[in-house]
Amino acid sequence: MRAAKYVSVFKLGLQNTFVYRWNYLLRAVFGLIPLAGTVFLWGAIFEARGSGMHGYDYGSMVYYYLLTILVSNLVTPTEDEWQIASDIREGQINSFLTKPLSYLAYRFSIFLSGRLVYTIVTIIPIGLIFLYFRDFITYPSSPVAWICSFVSLLMAAMIQFFITYSIAMMAFWILEISTIVFIVYSFEYFLGGHMFPVDIMPAGIQAVMKWLPFYYELFCPIAIFLERLQGAAMIQALAIQTGWLLATWGAAHLMWKRGLGRYQAVGG
Repeated sequence: MRAAKYVSVFKLGLQNTFVYRWNYLLRAVFGLIPLAGTVFLWGAIFEARGSGMHGYDYGSMVYYYLLTILVSNLVTPTEDEWQIASDIREGQINSFLTKPLSYLAYRFSIFLSGRLVYTIVTIIPIGLIFLYFRDFITYPSSPVAWICSFVSLLMAAMIQFFITYSIAMMAFWILEISTIVFIVYSFEYFLGGHMFPVDIMPAGIQAVMKWLPFYYELFCPIAIFLERLQGAAMIQALAIQTGWLLATWGAAHLMWKRGLGRYQAVGG
């Protein structure tokens, strides 16, 4: 019965999200434009160097950025923090306080439905890009890499959601969370592997970055899929990622409980 409630929420989320399918499609199409600039940039870098860089050549670097686009579509929340903050500011969460419904589980169901719709809508343009660069695509030779990269992908999605949820809970204390959102997004973009592969950084910096959550929001599942994380290094990465999953889940629960202590129940 408890699961059935959130299945219903998931279905409602699908219906509501499909209303904005053209927005998702346009966002995905224009989101591919930076890829073109990135491809030209790294092409120029490798041409100037005349050799590879930290185990990457031009083809593997292009493939890496293709995977970042795919993984980002699968795991990155879209406007969830703004919707949650709006619920708090406008008093919409009042209805959840009087019902046997977990707001965290409710929002997670909405997140899953949004990711599914976004993936369905954007799979065609992304698939065409992969088809165009098909000569650069290789697949893991080990079944372990397939399984572990999928597990890491699931944990990456949950870590991103719990971080987003925790940030949105700041709306209990401050009226506008946009500054905090953009600060965290900047760290995610720079340290998570969006801008460049984390493993081209100096070893000392990598050692620090591996203990931060941003490493596990995007780069980790891609590195496992590319078999750049193997053996003991992969096991360590999955263990740390599991730790961050539990930590962010705990932070999400704590922020909700502390926030309710300050909630004025205005509006709604």
